[in-house]
Amino acid sequence: MSDSAWVSTSMPYLTPKEKGQPDAWGAEAAAHGGKGSQRIAFAGEVPAPEEVATLLGLQAGESVVVRRRVIQLDGAPCELTDTYYPLSIAHGTRLAEKGKIPGGAVTFLAELGHVGARVREDVTARMPSDEERETLRMSADEPVLRLSRVTLDTDDKPIQVDVMVMPAHRQRLRYEIKIG
Repeated sequence: MSDSAWVSTSMPYLTPKEKGQPDAWGAEAAAHGGKGSQRIAFAGEVPAPEEVATLLGLQAGESVVVRRRVIQLDGAPCELTDTYYPLSIAHGTRLAEKGKIPGGAVTFLAELGHVGARVREDVTARMPSDEERETLRMSADEPVLRLSRVTLDTDDKPIQVDVMVMPAHRQRLRYEIKIG
């Protein structure tokens, strides 16, 4: 992977896919001439970290389902993503299992009747932890971007929280806003 910045938009990751369509990351990577993949490092129930609990409207430490993934471009790690779901949505579903979900988790959520209507994202920059630096194959002086996203349904109920960490020098986030 080169050091040139990758321009990424959030919208494709928030929209359910039609049957047979590739997942959003695979399609985005292919559009840039690469091969996007992911390795699911863990899937299952965990105590909610404080920030995640707040975003999901839960008590800190309350159980949630998380899918921890290493996102890869052409076989090289380029992002760490933890996606959290309330137990009321994800307990006993494919979201709590390590296997790949055809069409992606957003499509699966829609099949369960949980469709995102509004998203709130916060982006910060910081130095990576030792584990993040090692997994993302970064040098000691390179910062990361940390994006946290909460997806809410039409009733403003949180259905998903994503926490992403990516090398800052390889990313450019693009936000397009339609007014009116």
